[in-house]
Amino acid sequence: MSEVNFRLDEKFFEADQLIKENRIADAAILLNEIITEMPEYGRAHNHLGWIYETKFTDYNRAEKHYKAALQFTPEYPAVYYNYSILLSTLGRYDELVTLLEKAMLVPGINKATISNEYAIMFEAQGKYEQAIEYYKQYIRYLFDNKLIENAQASIQRCITKKSIISADINTAPGNTL
Repeated sequence: MSEVNFRLDEKFFEADQLIKENRIADAAILLNEIITEMPEYGRAHNHLGWIYETKFTDYNRAEKHYKAALQFTPEYPAVYYNYSILLSTLGRYDELVTLLEKAMLVPGINKATISNEYAIMFEAQGKYEQAIEYYKQYIRYLFDNKLIENAQASIQRCITKKSIISADINTAPGNTL
Protein backbone atom coordinates (compact mmCIF):
# COMPACT_ATOMS: atom_id res chain seq x y z
CA MET A 1 0.00 0.00 0.00
CA SER A 2 2.84 2.45 0.78
CA GLU A 3 4.16 2.14 -2.79
CA VAL A 4 0.77 3.29 -4.09
CA ASN A 5 0.83 6.26 -1.70
CA PHE A 6 4.31 7.32 -2.82
CA ARG A 7 3.19 7.18 -6.43
CA LEU A 8 0.04 9.16 -5.66
CA ASP A 9 2.05 11.62 -3.59
CA GLU A 10 4.35 12.13 -6.55
CA LYS A 11 1.31 12.80 -8.76
CA PHE A 12 -0.06 15.18 -6.16
CA PHE A 13 3.17 17.18 -6.00
CA GLU A 14 3.26 17.27 -9.78
CA ALA A 15 -0.31 18.62 -9.82
CA ASP A 16 0.65 21.18 -7.19
CA GLN A 17 3.52 22.35 -9.42
CA LEU A 18 1.21 22.52 -12.43
CA ILE A 19 -1.11 24.81 -10.46
CA LYS A 20 1.85 27.07 -9.66
CA GLU A 21 2.61 27.16 -13.39
CA ASN A 22 -1.06 28.05 -14.07
CA ARG A 23 -1.57 24.79 -15.97
CA ILE A 24 -4.90 24.30 -14.27
CA ALA A 25 -6.49 21.79 -16.66
CA ASP A 26 -3.44 19.52 -16.49
CA ALA A 27 -3.43 19.75 -12.69
CA ALA A 28 -7.15 18.93 -12.52
CA ILE A 29 -6.62 15.85 -14.66
CA LEU A 30 -3.91 14.54 -12.32
CA LEU A 31 -5.93 15.34 -9.20
CA ASN A 32 -8.96 13.52 -10.60
CA GLU A 33 -6.74 10.52 -11.43
CA ILE A 34 -5.57 10.47 -7.81
CA ILE A 35 -9.12 10.59 -6.47
CA THR A 36 -10.28 7.92 -8.90
CA GLU A 37 -7.57 5.61 -7.60
CA MET A 38 -7.83 6.67 -3.96
CA PRO A 39 -11.06 8.55 -3.16
CA GLU A 40 -9.88 9.31 0.39
CA TYR A 41 -6.84 11.33 -0.78
CA GLY A 42 -7.90 14.51 0.99
CA ARG A 43 -5.17 16.83 -0.22
CA ALA A 44 -6.20 16.18 -3.83
CA HIS A 45 -9.78 17.04 -2.88
CA ASN A 46 -8.57 20.31 -1.34
CA HIS A 47 -6.69 21.28 -4.49
CA LEU A 48 -9.66 20.40 -6.69
CA GLY A 49 -11.87 22.47 -4.41
CA TRP A 50 -9.54 25.41 -4.85
CA ILE A 51 -9.54 24.97 -8.65
CA TYR A 52 -13.34 24.79 -8.82
CA GLU A 53 -13.70 27.78 -6.51
CA THR A 54 -11.09 30.13 -7.94
CA LYS A 55 -10.80 29.14 -11.59
CA PHE A 56 -14.31 27.95 -12.50
CA THR A 57 -16.40 29.68 -9.79
CA ASP A 58 -18.24 26.39 -9.36
CA TYR A 59 -18.92 26.79 -5.66
CA ASN A 60 -21.00 23.62 -5.29
CA ARG A 61 -18.24 21.41 -6.66
CA ALA A 62 -15.64 23.31 -4.67
CA GLU A 63 -17.57 22.75 -1.46
CA LYS A 64 -18.01 19.06 -2.20
CA HIS A 65 -14.25 18.68 -2.50
CA TYR A 66 -13.49 20.80 0.57
CA LYS A 67 -15.88 18.69 2.64
CA ALA A 68 -14.20 15.52 1.36
CA ALA A 69 -10.80 16.96 2.23
CA LEU A 70 -11.99 17.73 5.76
CA GLN A 71 -13.43 14.24 6.10
CA PHE A 72 -10.31 12.44 4.88
CA THR A 73 -7.52 14.76 6.08
CA PRO A 74 -8.84 16.92 8.93
CA GLU A 75 -5.26 17.68 9.96
CA TYR A 76 -4.44 19.39 6.61
CA PRO A 77 -4.36 23.15 7.34
CA ALA A 78 -4.80 24.32 3.72
CA VAL A 79 -8.37 23.05 3.52
CA TYR A 80 -9.40 25.25 6.45
CA TYR A 81 -7.93 28.33 4.79
CA ASN A 82 -9.51 27.58 1.43
CA TYR A 83 -12.93 26.48 2.67
CA SER A 84 -13.16 29.48 5.00
CA ILE A 85 -12.69 31.83 2.05
CA LEU A 86 -15.47 30.04 0.16
CA LEU A 87 -17.86 30.25 3.12
CA SER A 88 -16.98 33.91 3.58
CA THR A 89 -17.57 34.60 -0.11
CA LEU A 90 -20.98 32.95 0.15
CA GLY A 91 -21.84 34.83 3.36
CA ARG A 92 -22.41 31.60 5.26
CA TYR A 93 -21.10 32.98 8.52
CA ASP A 94 -22.53 30.45 10.99
CA GLU A 95 -20.82 27.64 9.11
CA LEU A 96 -17.68 29.74 8.84
CA VAL A 97 -17.51 30.24 12.62
CA THR A 98 -17.82 26.47 13.14
CA LEU A 99 -15.04 25.82 10.63
CA LEU A 100 -12.75 28.47 12.13
CA GLU A 101 -13.30 27.08 15.65
CA LYS A 102 -12.21 23.64 14.41
CA ALA A 103 -9.29 25.16 12.53
CA MET A 104 -7.86 26.76 15.67
CA LEU A 105 -7.43 23.24 17.11
CA VAL A 106 -5.47 21.86 14.14
CA PRO A 107 -1.77 21.35 14.92
CA GLY A 108 0.36 23.58 12.74
CA ILE A 109 -2.50 25.86 11.68
CA ASN A 110 -1.51 29.46 11.08
CA LYS A 111 -3.45 31.20 13.86
CA ALA A 112 -2.79 34.57 12.24
CA THR A 113 -4.60 33.46 9.08
CA ILE A 114 -7.55 32.14 11.06
CA SER A 115 -7.74 35.33 13.15
CA ASN A 116 -7.72 37.35 9.93
CA GLU A 117 -10.60 35.28 8.56
CA TYR A 118 -12.60 35.99 11.71
CA ALA A 119 -11.82 39.71 11.35
CA ILE A 120 -12.87 39.79 7.69
CA MET A 121 -16.09 37.97 8.54
CA PHE A 122 -17.00 40.41 11.31
CA GLU A 123 -16.11 43.39 9.14
CA ALA A 124 -18.29 42.05 6.31
CA GLN A 125 -21.17 41.80 8.77
CA GLY A 126 -20.68 45.35 9.99
CA LYS A 127 -19.55 44.16 13.43
CA TYR A 128 -16.63 46.55 13.51
CA GLU A 129 -15.68 46.26 17.19
CA GLN A 130 -15.38 42.48 16.89
CA ALA A 131 -13.47 42.87 13.61
CA ILE A 132 -11.02 45.25 15.27
CA GLU A 133 -10.44 42.80 18.12
CA TYR A 134 -9.67 40.00 15.67
CA TYR A 135 -7.37 42.23 13.60
CA LYS A 136 -5.50 42.90 16.86
CA GLN A 137 -5.34 39.16 17.52
CA TYR A 138 -4.08 38.71 13.95
CA ILE A 139 -1.31 41.21 14.68
CA ARG A 140 -0.30 39.30 17.82
CA TYR A 141 0.55 36.29 15.66
CA LEU A 142 2.41 38.23 12.95
CA PHE A 143 6.15 38.67 12.46
CA ASP A 144 6.11 40.48 9.13
CA ASN A 145 6.08 44.29 9.27
CA LYS A 146 4.21 44.66 5.98
CA LEU A 147 1.42 42.37 7.20
CA ILE A 148 1.27 44.30 10.47
CA GLU A 149 0.91 47.55 8.49
CA ASN A 150 -1.90 45.97 6.44
CA ALA A 151 -3.66 44.87 9.62
CA GLN A 152 -3.31 48.38 11.07
CA ALA A 153 -4.90 49.72 7.88
CA SER A 154 -7.73 47.22 8.30
CA ILE A 155 -8.32 48.42 11.84
CA GLN A 156 -8.37 52.02 10.64
CA ARG A 157 -10.80 51.03 7.86
CA CYS A 158 -13.16 49.53 10.45
CA ILE A 159 -12.94 52.65 12.60
CA THR A 160 -13.71 54.79 9.55
CA LYS A 161 -16.64 52.60 8.47
CA LYS A 162 -18.07 52.61 11.98
CA SER A 163 -17.79 56.40 12.14
CA ILE A 164 -19.39 56.94 8.74
CA ILE A 165 -22.20 54.46 9.26
CA SER A 166 -23.07 55.69 12.74
CA ALA A 167 -22.99 59.30 11.43
CA ASP A 168 -25.36 58.27 8.62
CA ILE A 169 -27.76 56.74 11.12
CA ASN A 170 -27.71 59.85 13.29
CA THR A 171 -28.29 62.21 10.35
CA ALA A 172 -30.93 60.15 8.54
CA PRO A 173 -34.13 62.03 7.70
CA GLY A 174 -36.55 61.93 10.58
CA ASN A 175 -33.85 61.51 13.23
CA THR A 176 -33.53 64.33 15.68
CA LEU A 177 -30.61 64.80 17.94
